[in-house]
Amino acid sequence: MTLFADAMSVPERLIWPVYAAAKETPIHILFLIFNVVCALAVITVYITLVLVAPKPRAPFPSEKTYLTTNPDGSVSAPRQLPCWYDRWQAESRLSQQQRPAVPDGFPVPDAGVIEPAEVEMSVVIPAYNEEARLAPALEEMVEYLDRRFGRPPMQTAAAKVREREDWERGREKEKAGKEEGKGARRSRTGTPTTPHRLVFGGNKKPADDRVFGYEIIIVNDGSNDRTVDVALDFSRKHGLHNVLRVVTLMKNRGKGGSVTHGFRHVRGEYALFVDADGASKFSDLEKLIEGCEDVVDGSSRGVAIGSRGHLVGSEAVVKRSALRNFLMRSFHFVLMILTPPATSRIRDTQCGFKLFSRAALPHIVPYMHAEGWIFDIEMLMLAESAPATPVLASDGSVIGTSYGIKVAEVPIAWHEVAGSKMNLLHDSIAMALGLAVLRASWMMGVYRRRLT
Repeated sequence: MTLFADAMSVPERLIWPVYAAAKETPIHILFLIFNVVCALAVITVYITLVLVAPKPRAPFPSEKTYLTTNPDGSVSAPRQLPCWYDRWQAESRLSQQQRPAVPDGFPVPDAGVIEPAEVEMSVVIPAYNEEARLAPALEEMVEYLDRRFGRPPMQTAAAKVREREDWERGREKEKAGKEEGKGARRSRTGTPTTPHRLVFGGNKKPADDRVFGYEIIIVNDGSNDRTVDVALDFSRKHGLHNVLRVVTLMKNRGKGGSVTHGFRHVRGEYALFVDADGASKFSDLEKLIEGCEDVVDGSSRGVAIGSRGHLVGSEAVVKRSALRNFLMRSFHFVLMILTPPATSRIRDTQCGFKLFSRAALPHIVPYMHAEGWIFDIEMLMLAESAPATPVLASDGSVIGTSYGIKVAEVPIAWHEVAGSKMNLLHDSIAMALGLAVLRASWMMGVYRRRLT
């Protein structure tokens, strides 16, 4: 009893002298001390975040190449991946340096230029040691993609060069038009009009020049099994020459790093990432396309994500272990606290089945930092915080503003597949800590929408 009483008196013995000293100190001195302590705390947190926040590495040269199969069944030599991201960086830097002031006009955020789509759908599959699960998933994907989009037409190198030259000439004309129209722009009615930005819908082709077909980009995340061989064997068997492309990362980057890397090289009007396990019903992609079209803004930006939220009370979820269900609910609670409003209302942020319009990519992909399991959340946060885009009337006048990129959450069919790489307890804790670091880094300016 004496030991307990002594222990309880320790806080009193520590706090009382501080309280007595505070009573004797002038109020302005206390206020100064309080501000100094708060400033030191903020600086300490900021420095800690700078040290611990994820910093993605630059890709190796070999990671910007891909393998595919040739019509004769042989494996191709490494080919250069097309990369809209590299051009986007160059265009964005140039645009920031030369951006004209528009004193009375509508402030238009410039996210750079993304090249026109070459196919209708790009599918990115992050794969780490997926030799057992990859082929069945690809069977389902290709069966649907062939039926829905068809194989992309074979295009000669000369035709590609002509298309590129046509696009370059269009860009030069647009730049010339901007030079002539510098300064405040007004319509005949006196309403400010908006300078055209190619990224805000200008990347879309006319209806009579619509793109067709699809591509599959498998990002091999440093696998040490036969994942690459399985993918190329599948390509050979199904005649997916130059349609199925295998990119190999020299060092494991995690699921988020693999998806981000793949998205930097997509050629599609839409970009989808999907898990390699085949857990999501792939034909539900049709629902995602419809959902994306429902929320797309005037700049052609939209996101649709598959959701398993409607399955929470289903037999598949109820039969899970009590620990797994507890961790799932705990993570959702943390998510609700730490994420901005629109993201916090999403019931299922972690489903590996998400679709992005091409115009949305420059507002999300260049600013990605998370490479682990929580990368989905950063994507959704970046969509929510994307620059506003003007809403135009039929006469070209600005009638409003659309803030952020809207996200449609679409219920999909899903089933459990054995072979998950996730360590339930360890990765759940890591996700919660990673989310806290991610959110704090964005709030305190460690991460910003800037070119690095």
